[in-house]
Amino acid sequence: MKLKNVLLTVKDIEISKTFYKELFGLSVVTDFGENVILTEGLVLQEKSAWESGVGNGVNFGGLDSALYFEENDLERFLSRLENSSYAIEYLNPCFERDWGQKTVRIFDPDHHILEIGETQSGVIARLLGSGMTAEETSAKTRLPISVILEKGNHGNSR
Repeated sequence: MKLKNVLLTVKDIEISKTFYKELFGLSVVTDFGENVILTEGLVLQEKSAWESGVGNGVNFGGLDSALYFEENDLERFLSRLENSSYAIEYLNPCFERDWGQKTVRIFDPDHHILEIGETQSGVIARLLGSGMTAEETSAKTRLPISVILEKGNHGNSR
């Protein structure tokens, strides 16, 4: 068995489709009207369709789960958020984790939590670019030195 999709219940499917397209670059794979499959395995379903299937109302805004995305250029993504036509609500502004990864948490239009973090390669390139040695980067990120050297060399070859 494998996990195929993640489904989010939404109030307005058109707003959600546009939000995920404009900010995250996702596109529609299949559109069934009240149920839409996007790239990366995200499924959006209208609140009314969900309620008719489960027989209960939907409670939006729980703080018990998140969709996690990774971005190569987090600074560019943060700029996209700031210049968005959406009123972005932040759960956590951009912060750096103990292991060096920069992360931001926002809410989508239906108050689902979205966490966006730098890719591992992005963290390594940023830390090495800041003047840290491979050994210091390895200690900070808790990654083996071989990973730092591999990703660091790959990142520098671009």
